[in-house]
Formats: sequence, structure tokens, C-alpha cells
Amino acid sequence: MNEILEPGMIVRHPGAPEWGTGQVQSRIGDRITINFTHAGKQVVNGRHINLELVTTHTP
Repeated sequence: MNEILEPGMIVRHPGAPEWGTGQVQSRIGDRITINFTHAGKQVVNGRHINLELVTTHTP
């Protein structure tokens, strides 16, 4: 799933729900930089972490 991530998408880290939601800043290969609500900027290895895409519904 990580291969579809683009800057601006909102995700969650399944192993760190306390981080809240995060906005993808960049994805270069397996390195994904995300700015999380409660953890700030984090770089995760997409080979080891399968981020969850947060869907937002607009009326």
C-alpha cells in the first residue's frame, strides 16, 4: 500500500496509534517522511511498516 502514497495524503502508523494522524511529506523509495499530529516529523521505512491510509468523507 505504501507505494501509492503521495505528499498530502493522511495516514496512521499501525504500531504507534498515539502519534495520531500524519500527513505524508515525501516518499523516496522505502523512506516515507510524515508529519504526525502528536509526534512531529518522522521518517519510516516502508519495507517494515505498512501505513494505513485515512479516508475522509466529504458531504
